[in-house]
Amino acid sequence: MVYCGQLDSYEKSNEILKEMLQIEVSEAQIYRVTDFYGKAVATTVNEEPLLNPVKTDEVLYVEADGSMILTREEGWSEVKVGRIFKSSDCLHAEGKQGWISHSQYTAHLGGHKEFTRTMDNLIDKYGSLGKRLVFVSDGATWIKNWIEDAFPKAVSILDYYHACEHLHEFSGSIFSDKAKEKIWTDKQKDWLLKGKVKTVISNIKRIGSNSEPANQLISYYSKNKSRMNYQEYAKMGCGIIGSGAIESAHRTLVQKRMKQSGQRWSWDGAQHMLNLRVVRQNNDWNKIIELTRATFKVAA
Repeated sequence: MVYCGQLDSYEKSNEILKEMLQIEVSEAQIYRVTDFYGKAVATTVNEEPLLNPVKTDEVLYVEADGSMILTREEGWSEVKVGRIFKSSDCLHAEGKQGWISHSQYTAHLGGHKEFTRTMDNLIDKYGSLGKRLVFVSDGATWIKNWIEDAFPKAVSILDYYHACEHLHEFSGSIFSDKAKEKIWTDKQKDWLLKGKVKTVISNIKRIGSNSEPANQLISYYSKNKSRMNYQEYAKMGCGIIGSGAIESAHRTLVQKRMKQSGQRWSWDGAQHMLNLRVVRQNNDWNKIIELTRATFKVAA
């Protein structure tokens, strides 16, 4: 019941149980049991690191980002998701998109302080890694400040594709000729890949004529230029310079279950569901099985 409840809507869970087991359970009962175990697992959901120890020739990647779900109490609220994985678990088959075979996830609805405490505890348990600890994130101030404060020796990478999105927004406001815009923008993206942020800033100044879009982009790149040495980052670990892994995590962990049509979550209920989704994504469902052995009668 719990597995079905966290996998799809409670209505669909009822249908699955009926088809597979020939038993009928009300949607309300599935909700009650699912919510009970989502709350019960809260204290152990990310108690220990789940990945193997990081070897001397490996890099530990950490990605974090937020996305919104609709809550009853506060409307649209941000869920912060973290994903931790090793460079050796990044697999690339020729001609196919790369994928990550093992990850550890965490998710928290609300402010960043509790989320970062959980992440700190997990990351610390992998030992002192120095520059073999690599963060990849967008330009969110809270993430940048967290990394600088908690892990000053780590490598912090500004998502290359996020940096390019800002570049496209700027060039779209400057060029009326789309062909010329593409030529110019593609050249700047190539400079960014080579780690030539100063060159790109100079080129933005040259064509931006001190406009507001130009000044905003220059300020953004200037604040983040220490995180934009993409040529060097591409040589580290498995060469990740984008935050696609955390975007994928949001889609599979949060949005697929918690942004279905018409859904609104209570604050507590949303966190309970996130706990279960994290346990499943972490391939750690034995936590729930152990809880059922101890508390099944209470939950039922």
